[in-house]
Amino acid sequence: MSWGIELWDQYDHLSTHTLRGIEFLEKYSQFIKDRCAIENEYANKLRKLTKNYHLKKKADDDLQYSTCRAFVLMMNEINDMAGQHELISENLNLLVVKEISTLSKELRDLRKSHLQEGAKLQSNIQSSLNHLEKNKKCYEKSFKESEKANENYQKALADLHLSRIELEKARLNSISKQQASENAKVEYEEQLHMTNEAQRQHYYELMPKVFQDLQDMDEKRIISFQNLMKQTTAVQRQVIPFINKCLDEIDQAADSIDPKEDCNIVIGKLKSGYSIPGDIVLEELIPTKITDTATSPPILLQGKSDTIKGTISTQKIKKRGGLFSIFSANKNNNDEFKDDYSDLPPNQRKKKLGQKIDNISVQISQETATKDGLLKMKAAYEQNPALGDPVSIEQQLPEINSRIEKLQSQLHKYQGYLADAEGKTLTTDVQIKNGNNISEDNISRSTSNSSVNHTNKSAAPAVPLPREPTAGTNGNTGNNSGEAEYDNGGVTEYESEPLPALGTARALYPFDAQSEGSIPMEEKEEFEVVELDQGDGWTRVRRSNMEEGFVPTSYIECFLYNSC
Repeated sequence: MSWGIELWDQYDHLSTHTLRGIEFLEKYSQFIKDRCAIENEYANKLRKLTKNYHLKKKADDDLQYSTCRAFVLMMNEINDMAGQHELISENLNLLVVKEISTLSKELRDLRKSHLQEGAKLQSNIQSSLNHLEKNKKCYEKSFKESEKANENYQKALADLHLSRIELEKARLNSISKQQASENAKVEYEEQLHMTNEAQRQHYYELMPKVFQDLQDMDEKRIISFQNLMKQTTAVQRQVIPFINKCLDEIDQAADSIDPKEDCNIVIGKLKSGYSIPGDIVLEELIPTKITDTATSPPILLQGKSDTIKGTISTQKIKKRGGLFSIFSANKNNNDEFKDDYSDLPPNQRKKKLGQKIDNISVQISQETATKDGLLKMKAAYEQNPALGDPVSIEQQLPEINSRIEKLQSQLHKYQGYLADAEGKTLTTDVQIKNGNNISEDNISRSTSNSSVNHTNKSAAPAVPLPREPTAGTNGNTGNNSGEAEYDNGGVTEYESEPLPALGTARALYPFDAQSEGSIPMEEKEEFEVVELDQGDGWTRVRRSNMEEGFVPTSYIECFLYNSC
């Protein structure tokens, strides 16, 4: 159905209808803008919520509980969900609001153009009708004048008293008026024909085209609105998989909660190590031999009763934060502990001392790695002065040695405290180059710390590395136990078991080793990576014959295992 045929006489109403259609489209644009504001507000409130309930820095100890770890994961996923809602707002603004703005301007311009054309055609047909009406009135006037003139002539013929001149005058006037009437009739007929032709063209050709243009414009608006609604749902549907993934991650976090593990952690944190109190000894009252017993207090005979240290009756209960204190504000703890943690229960003391030893071991590992890196840099500077001044490196070494000695002293002290807490005697089984003693327990602790930092495996032990392997003394030669043996001024040192491979490497360029600890390599030669670059530009590798050494990191291409 066509507007030009069905609604040929509703031009003004169609003008109003198309305007309201465009205004409705613009109203939908405002609706999308308001929704974008709501999405942004919701995202901001989600982020603020996760920020307010995020675990405080001093609540890190609570992260060992599976419930707290699951809660942290949930906060992260909710934060990601907030990002998806921000993406909805951004895409709606970009794909819908901007499109509506462009479409609205285009439709308004089209409507204005079509209405101007329609107004022009309406003006033309109205002008034609006005001319027809004018000619019709002119013809009517001329016809009446002709009829009156003919009537006067007939009267003149009947009047015998009129002269021939007056009669001729009346006849000529009648003929003149009749001729004028005929001319007005012809003009009227011509204008009528022209008006009818213009009207047919107006209502069957010109105006239907304008109506069709308006109809096409309105249909375009409706189709665009339909597509924009679908685009709105498509924008939200795009983020649904990511939101579902966040919800799945929250479910996985909830599944990771282990009540027995959390309860065992509470035991590990709170167990004092004291023995359960024994039976209370009977306190017998024996009367005295004094006559006046009323004024003499009875003699109290007490059996042997040991004071149970650490029980509720003998030890103060310390105020400590519970599991769910993570949501409360953290306050400064002004309790001062003794250096050896002797004020703590046995189990808690051993735990604290073990943590302290582990922390110091990690610091020693870091300082040792820094020292090794400086030594390599110094050797490289001495070999090629253009790279740098070796004196600047020498100035840093004493400070690092001092820090290492201080840390080793603290380590030995805390190992003594731990041995005392465990009822053992501290022994020194490993000797190092600078004469300081570090217990074998430290070596095992340092080795266990390698799980903390996978990229510091060779530097993890607190004992400094032995001298770099040279020809004939690398791998497991000279020792049936799989350890390399070296002589250092009468002190025998042993290198630990071969370091595990972190990945493989392939030489990109040939390298001619000249500094101590480095090994040469050929182009495309393959190795095992046993120590990653510590920031000094060198990587420790191992050949198939167990020969180890350092090569420039920029000369090789590494392929690390996933576990690294």
